[in-house]
Formats: sequence, C-alpha cells, structure tokens
Amino acid sequence: MLIRTLSALECTKVLTANRLAALACSRDAQPYVVPIYYAYAENHLYAFSMPGKKIEWMRSNPKVSLQVNERGEERDWRSVIVDGLYEELPDRTGYKEERGHAWAMLSRHFDWWEPGALKPVTPALSHHSPHVFFRIVVKELSGREATESAVT
Repeated sequence: MLIRTLSALECTKVLTANRLAALACSRDAQPYVVPIYYAYAENHLYAFSMPGKKIEWMRSNPKVSLQVNERGEERDWRSVIVDGLYEELPDRTGYKEERGHAWAMLSRHFDWWEPGALKPVTPALSHHSPHVFFRIVVKELSGREATESAVT
C-alpha cells in the first residue's frame, strides 16, 4: 500500500467531485459529527439544514472540520480534510445574493435537500423560511491517497 499526500489542486478536485461529507463541530469541549450534502465552489462548501443541534452548535462555535472520502477499487481511497468557518446565509436583506448562489449550487443535484429533510419551497413574501442555508469558508485543506503498490 502506497500512501501519499494530495496537492491542494487534488484536494479541490475531490471536493468538487463529491457531495457527501462528515461535518464535525463542537461546543463546550464536546464534539459532534453528522453527515451533510454539500456543493463546493470558490473556496466554499455550501449546505442546507433544518434548525437543530448542528446549527445551534455552529452558531456558538463557527470553527468546523469536514471529511470527504472517495473509495476506489480494491483498497484504494482518497480523503480530504477541510478546516473552516461556518457562515449562515439568512433569509433577509444583505444575504439574498449569497443565499441564491447557495440554492443554485445545491439544486444542481436532484436530491440536494437530503439529508436536511423537508425540501424547501420558495416562501411567500411575508413569511420567513425556517430552512438554514450556510457555507463553510475553507481556511485549510489537506488530503491523502492510498493505492495498492505495484508488485515487481
């Protein structure tokens, strides 16, 4: 087995090619890990959720990590770790453009709203949407790859 470090470009390609990540956040020295679907663009991972534990925790501590894994043939794999900052994209003036961008990035995939539950609909103008769109600003990323070594 040969294990090597991925370049920044290779890490970015893994993030772009995948949609499922394990999101880690923490509060009061307690870690919490949950799967999320995301879309990667321009040094941001865009995601969606209903209000709940992960949103509460990220609001109180915006430092997060994500892990994205790719399985290859046999025992081959790639893994990328992202350290970043949570930024909520609320449904109000000042965030409309970024929230729209998040929606556009995520909705390229037919099941983009899973596992966030309850597919969002465009709310009436007088109502507030309970759905939480957010992005993770990538501060650092690293990755590794394992491949079966050639037998000589």
